[in-house]
Amino acid sequence: MTALKLGAKLKSVVCDTQIMVIRTVPGDLDLRCGGLPMDGEATGAVLDPEFSGGTLIGKRYVDVADRIELLCTKGGAGALSLGAEKLLIKQPKALPSSD
Repeated sequence: MTALKLGAKLKSVVCDTQIMVIRTVPGDLDLRCGGLPMDGEATGAVLDPEFSGGTLIGKRYVDVADRIELLCTKGGAGALSLGAEKLLIKQPKALPSSD
């Protein structure tokens, strides 16, 4: 569990994924990539097949409740999650038409 700070940069211990915190909530969060805590101990770390969906550079990731937002600065093979809940790619907002 880690207290995330705005602008913090974190790296995965099982793949090349790197993220930057865009929005967060106070308190400790169980942020993971590939099934293992981010910026944790890398010794013998192996990617969990259930969390191998990958991350895409330049995409923003949010949780279902839209409490946190992360920007992927380097893609990798692991999927981002809060504990066992996988994070989703944030969908762009539709702009109003200018008719």
